[in-house]
Amino acid sequence: MPASIVAEMLRRGLYTRTVGRAVRYYQSTESTMDDAAEWARAGAGEGAVVVAETQTASRGRLGRRWVSQAGNLYCSVLFRPEAAALPYLSPLAGVAVARSIRQVAGIYPTIKWPNDIMVDGRKVAGILAESALAGARVQHAVVGIGVNVALDVSAAPEISATAGSLNGLANADIDRAELLRRILQYMDALYLDLSRGRSPIPEWRRWLDTLGRRVTVTHHDAASAGLAEDVDEMGNLILRTDDGGLLTLTAGDITLRTNDKAPLPAVGAGLG
Repeated sequence: MPASIVAEMLRRGLYTRTVGRAVRYYQSTESTMDDAAEWARAGAGEGAVVVAETQTASRGRLGRRWVSQAGNLYCSVLFRPEAAALPYLSPLAGVAVARSIRQVAGIYPTIKWPNDIMVDGRKVAGILAESALAGARVQHAVVGIGVNVALDVSAAPEISATAGSLNGLANADIDRAELLRRILQYMDALYLDLSRGRSPIPEWRRWLDTLGRRVTVTHHDAASAGLAEDVDEMGNLILRTDDGGLLTLTAGDITLRTNDKAPLPAVGAGLG
């Protein structure tokens, strides 16, 4: 059996200040999110990472099941941020994943608000952020990332129409260890920027393919239709509803109301 992606990543060098200070690797686990949260409660330091080949109880947003097969990439990163930083963790991870896919796979991803990484209309990665609070204080936050590198969609008919894999879309075998290394390095750099007052939202906005499109957003058991006009400084979606009103949405599921493709996002500095 080949060396684990973590061993290979570390052999190449993980040059970070916070993310990746400690790494745990599992061939199989129930959920890297749960493992990271348990590790946090046991006193793990900020930047601890859990990586697994497969998960038996993985989940995405809203408790949905995340299909977890071997050959893909599943990791969760532990943070101990101030409360004001919480809204930026998911966009920060989205930027890190989009940059890394662009560089390692050589294909152009976009982000469908709020946190789906898309290539050619197919979801190739997802991000989940969860936190534990004690009053107004953040005890810890965990950001989970799942990337479909070699996903066999034929084995998961419930997502076969919407999901894609990097290997298939790039027509190449993507280097998972390098993809993981880049993601963690970018998360580390962006988190350091955040601590210095630099928001990830401007670059995250440039990766979004949702803006300027007519959408239906399902949120809190209701649906609102209109034009996705913009996002605010916290990453909330600003929706111009069909009756002319404005809604600011913190979360929701987007359905595009046309088949028109948005132009490729402007690529931020250093993404070549």
